[in-house]
Formats: sequence, structure tokens, C-alpha cells
Amino acid sequence: MATYRPHPFSWTPGGSLRHATGDEYPSGGWRDDKVTTLCGRPIRVDTSELAWLWDTCPDCNAAAHVLAQCPMPPAVSA
Repeated sequence: MATYRPHPFSWTPGGSLRHATGDEYPSGGWRDDKVTTLCGRPIRVDTSELAWLWDTCPDCNAAAHVLAQCPMPPAVSA
């Protein structure tokens, strides 16, 4: 049975940021895998609970919005 994947990328934490990757999502989810991110950085997936609370990689975020054909929201002023 195929894994549901609405976009040609998946999000995964690693390298102290949440990154997007176009690598094939493994059955059973990411473990201690190495992936290449949309920003071009190779990372090792971090499966710790706190890793999902890390900031999102801005380069992966921009690339993911392009692939999803969804424009980036305007920046919010402080």
C-alpha cells in the first residue's frame, strides 16, 4: 500500500532545523536515515520528540512552497 504524500516532499528534523526532503519516505517512517534536503544539505534524521519543535529551514520552506505551488505568506512586522 502506498504512503499518502500530497506533495513531492516530506518534512523531517535534522541538523538542528526542520527540513524538507524529496527523498522517498520509507515505510514505517524516518529513523536514523541520511537524507538530502531541498536546501541541498545532507542531514541525518533526528527522531527525538523535541526535534519537531526546532525552527524550519528557511531555504527548505521557500523550496517547499514552490513545489506545492503555494505562495509564501507575506512577512509579519513586529
